[in-house]
Amino acid sequence: MRRQNLGAVLRYVHVHGPTSRAELTSSLGLNRSTIGALAADLAASGLVTEEAPPPARRAGRPSPLVSPRSAAVYADALSIEADRLRAARVGLGGRILDLREAPRPPGDVVPTLAALVRSLEPEGFCAGGAVAVADTTRADDGTLDVGGADEGLAAALDAALDAPGRFLVGDLADIAALAEHTRGAAAGIDDLIYLHGDLGVSAGIVTGGRLVIGHRGHSGKVGHMVVNPSGRRCGCGSKGCWETEIGTEALLRHAGLPPGSGHLPVVRAAERGDAAALAALDRVGDWLGFGVANLVNVFNPDIVIFGGTLGDLYPATAPAIRRRLDMMALPASREHLQLRATALGDEAALIGAAELAFDPLLTDPLAAAGLLSSTPAEADPADPTAEPAGQ
Repeated sequence: MRRQNLGAVLRYVHVHGPTSRAELTSSLGLNRSTIGALAADLAASGLVTEEAPPPARRAGRPSPLVSPRSAAVYADALSIEADRLRAARVGLGGRILDLREAPRPPGDVVPTLAALVRSLEPEGFCAGGAVAVADTTRADDGTLDVGGADEGLAAALDAALDAPGRFLVGDLADIAALAEHTRGAAAGIDDLIYLHGDLGVSAGIVTGGRLVIGHRGHSGKVGHMVVNPSGRRCGCGSKGCWETEIGTEALLRHAGLPPGSGHLPVVRAAERGDAAALAALDRVGDWLGFGVANLVNVFNPDIVIFGGTLGDLYPATAPAIRRRLDMMALPASREHLQLRATALGDEAALIGAAELAFDPLLTDPLAAAGLLSSTPAEADPADPTAEPAGQ
């Protein structure tokens, strides 16, 4: 129970930032002396600091602030994206302390990733590492490989960095959904869909506060829902996939621009009132709403978040998405639905990877950190710390 309570306190300050003992007492359902003992243990371990709060005008002794030691405890967060690799040192508390990136090379990405990690100038205690992997890559002949996280990637990175057991690997959309759920647009919301646009379109789906990952982690390939059987051939080999109607190439085609121009020129032209750009965004928005309506009818989320290229398109396509939702989504599923662009932007994948890496530490600070004394803190006889958080 003591480990459970230590984890509850550490997780709370990790997510919420500097927190008074009084707020911890109220939020976690433990009494004041228990919180004091737990905070003291975490401070002794080097995981948090305790300091006096700013002077208050009201009478009474101020409650000390418990803060995560962001500069001293960190995770290695990596992302493998369609055209780039990134590595960040993310401190406890979710703050990116250092960031490096490089173009994605053809073939093996491990040497480049390992070099990026080595360049991060680590300081303090590394709680672990995780990699967010984009689920779609394009071969030289233009075909798409829709897969996800390579099960051998973690072992290869561990070996390259001589750090056995450090890295976990997950799908980028899943990991970004985890970040938005923990500290982004869906904080406090347990039913959400995060849609990520890049080379393809994928989804991270959270229901009841739990990530839906499917067999071997290969769920969320929503870009390959067939929405238009008479539509264009998709790079995956099928015909009329959703991403053929909402991807960047579709947007450029509708706007009369050459392939490879990117989505941002269309967005900027629309902001200037360009009729072709506005029409292209409206058409893509209608198809975007078509797919979202189907997902909403299946999963009944409270919020749909748009990230990657879709996050850039969302503000201009929101009216068309809503119009299609009003036509297709069940009333019981759409009346409470929120639509939002990502709150974390490009950092969602890195922050989510750090959350994945920090989870063992947050679950059991004693075992994961190995920093606390093996001798338990002396408990108040009238108030043992064995009461579980929330009771």
